Amino acid sequence: MSARARAAWTRGALFLAFWVALIGLAAADFAVGVVAAAAATWTSLYLQPPGRERVNLGALCRFFPRFLGQSLLAGWDVARRAFDPRLPLRPGFISFAVVHPPGHLRNTFSTITSLLPGAVPCGDEDGSLVYHCLDVGQPVAQQLALEEKVLAQALGGVRRDG
Repeated sequence: MSARARAAWTRGALFLAFWVALIGLAAADFAVGVVAAAAATWTSLYLQPPGRERVNLGALCRFFPRFLGQSLLAGWDVARRAFDPRLPLRPGFISFAVVHPPGHLRNTFSTITSLLPGAVPCGDEDGSLVYHCLDVGQPVAQQLALEEKVLAQALGGVRRDG
């Protein structure tokens, strides 16, 4: 089976599963869902043709709880800092050399790391992502390196040594 056919079947099944999760399994609704999934599949293949990247579904499933936990932790950390004047804030910027080249994986990494506690990507400079941090004394670069490694395992990207 070609990569395009495999991508079409996988995407179609995921779109249909999403439809069923939202709407249910009633016969009339399911028929509309098949049409909607086919249209979504065609559109996704047109807008994002299959490339060399291979998504590791198991690693992606393991990544999701981590992503959810980091999102909750980030919200808690920001709220705690906002309401407790005793917490030290040392705002500033750090530059993080991303292994991923510009494109899909790098954009995904930037989006996901925007939910890390106390750090928000705010630009690109000399091939590195620039992050605004609430406390530059925190190990933000080490956390970013760990997130980059975990995301690369899930999405089949370039891996940092170590």
